[in-house]
Amino acid sequence: MGGNTGSAFGPLLAAAIIIPFGQGNVAWIGLFALFSLGLLYAISRWYRAHLNLFKLKAGQAATHGLSRKRVIASLAVLAFLVFSKFFYMTSLTSYFTFYLIEKFDLSVASSQLHLFLFLGAVAAGTFFGGPIGDRIGRKAVIWFSILGAAPFTLALPYADLFWTSVLSVIIGFVLASAFSAIVVYAQELVPGNVGMIAGLFFGLMFGFGGIGAALLGYLADSHGILFVYTLCSYLPLLGILAILLPRTK
Repeated sequence: MGGNTGSAFGPLLAAAIIIPFGQGNVAWIGLFALFSLGLLYAISRWYRAHLNLFKLKAGQAATHGLSRKRVIASLAVLAFLVFSKFFYMTSLTSYFTFYLIEKFDLSVASSQLHLFLFLGAVAAGTFFGGPIGDRIGRKAVIWFSILGAAPFTLALPYADLFWTSVLSVIIGFVLASAFSAIVVYAQELVPGNVGMIAGLFFGLMFGFGGIGAALLGYLADSHGILFVYTLCSYLPLLGILAILLPRTK
């Protein structure tokens, strides 16, 4: 939540500080990093004092009754869902401003404001995805948040500027609501290994995001940015794989 919120304000800072005054003024933003260091130090001291409350029971027995083969297959499905989600998210976080500039002839500053709206929706989706999953079930959230985004992603390449902004906000919120549900669902499949599962899926998130940024950049250079968004619009259809996920509770 905090990281996504910070990312959302990045385009605003770029539009307000970097574009009019130059890249050298990025150094002033470093003051926030210094403040964060002190805050993290205070949190680390609190965490160390309460560490016993967070210790997990290693080797905790699974209660879902699934075979090892079914658990591995379910983790593979979740990995494919993370792939579809973060490849598409990368197309927006990395190239949305270029898309807006090319298709709608926006200024750099205006395109940054639209990117802020998308990233703000991502932060909100991350925050609300957890409580919604607790209420209606994590499998339902995973199913809806990825496959449910497909109608909006398919419409995005053909929308005008107003509806592009609206659709990007909806897409950001819906897609972002999936990740916390995916991680917790995977932890329920392999109980007692919270750190391993969290590391695995955060690694997949950053890995797929990095690969996606490079691959989509190549496609944008060779085929054009509009082609990239038309191609990526089909990725959320992989959400249909969520039907293969078993119930964990």
